[in-house]
Amino acid sequence: MPVATPRTYLMCEPVHYTVSYEINPWMDVTRHTDRDLAVAQWRVLRDTYLALGHTVETIDPREGLPDMVYAANGATVVDGVVYSARFRYAERGPEGPAYQKWFADRGFLTHTADATNEGEGDLLAIGDMILAGFGFRTDRAAHTEAQELFGRPVISLELVDPHFYHLDTALTVLNSDAADPQIAYYPPAFSAGSRAVLERLFPDAILATADDAAALGLNAVSDGYNVVVAPAAVDLAAALRARGYNPIPVDTSELLKGGGGAKCCTLEVRGSASAPGTLEVS
Repeated sequence: MPVATPRTYLMCEPVHYTVSYEINPWMDVTRHTDRDLAVAQWRVLRDTYLALGHTVETIDPREGLPDMVYAANGATVVDGVVYSARFRYAERGPEGPAYQKWFADRGFLTHTADATNEGEGDLLAIGDMILAGFGFRTDRAAHTEAQELFGRPVISLELVDPHFYHLDTALTVLNSDAADPQIAYYPPAFSAGSRAVLERLFPDAILATADDAAALGLNAVSDGYNVVVAPAAVDLAAALRARGYNPIPVDTSELLKGGGGAKCCTLEVRGSASAPGTLEVS
């Protein structure tokens, strides 16, 4: 039976949100964006986490970084160690150092990445391993770097559809407990070999439908029982209920114009701060 566990999340209010460039198929600079609506939807998402008993920390948004709202891309945090993001596109480049500084200022041990990676967008911790996406944003060299840093097996998964440019747009970790790890994913987003790996590791996974994927429904956030999901992902919600989970629809449609949903806006902070400093990996 799925059980909720308290989580700590880092988020960034979208006060500078707009779509002023195009770096994924969801973005269209000719389409109107409503900053006030984006802020309102973000606040509902934050308040949903708080109502569920989770802790939400916030990082100050920076002018000129409209995608900073997608906090999951800013870093990967496992056992209190922070692997900083190194973004593929120059437009997002300053976000990595901004998130790294936030963690360093609070006593977390941080690592400045050598390899291109986009944080928890492509590095998802589950059980005692990390599922790692590549193909569009994160280099496979980052998988090796993360494995050396965290000391956990890293499973490389190739993404082949540009609409699912980060792993967290095509796969959701539902239960991260090593005793019973569970996921949902959209098979067509992955190469044939990567689908075979997922089938072997997670034979009972929930398989999302094309409609779920089109709504970016897999960009969801689970605490082990409650799953915050896009309202339009109705097939996924039904499948979650059938497995004993509690889907909670939260509308992030305005933020979808930038290519992100609930998970993109939510960086999970696993573990607590240790001694301040920067960790080097040899």
